[in-house]
Amino acid sequence: MSSPATRAVVLVLHGGRANSTAPARPGLAWARMAPLVRGIARATGGDAEVRLLRYRLRGWNGPAEDPLRDTRAALEEIRRTRPGVPIVLVGHSMGGRVALRLAAEPDVAGVCALAPWIEPGDPARRGPAPVLIAHGDRDRVTDPRVSAAYAARIGASFVPVPGETHAMLHRPLFWHRLVTGFVQQVLVNPGEPAPAPGTSRGR
Repeated sequence: MSSPATRAVVLVLHGGRANSTAPARPGLAWARMAPLVRGIARATGGDAEVRLLRYRLRGWNGPAEDPLRDTRAALEEIRRTRPGVPIVLVGHSMGGRVALRLAAEPDVAGVCALAPWIEPGDPARRGPAPVLIAHGDRDRVTDPRVSAAYAARIGASFVPVPGETHAMLHRPLFWHRLVTGFVQQVLVNPGEPAPAPGTSRGR
């Protein structure tokens, strides 16, 4: 999925558990993101290299913040091998938490967080990159109200997804269009993509 003409790297981040030091293996959380990876690759027509990161461990694990460390290492590797290329982060659940935490990192050109896990103590930092948060209104695993409030705090775009749960299975086409549209807009206009249809803006 890469070529010398790659204009961007899209790093896709799957979900996980609050606490688990078991080695991460390709499971449901990882497989859930695989169709998005294929959809982004098709939508960008080869302009973007799309990577689905697999963490070392299954859990966030409190102050260890293991998936955050893994993603920072992946960003460092991308900067080393693709210097100056913009990076778009797309994360679901725990992966959304990671993506939001790294929104101000160098070379991050956009962040798309899907049903993110957000804790009250999470820092509300945002660099110049556009941030889009989407959340199903029937999610019982992570809270869409917390996502909406967080989006307002950082001035991000927020998309409520009526009738959707945490697994993103009820409206798969909507999620695909939302994510691919966001990524495409970042590639076209890295400064500030237009909000997706139905988007509300924080602030």
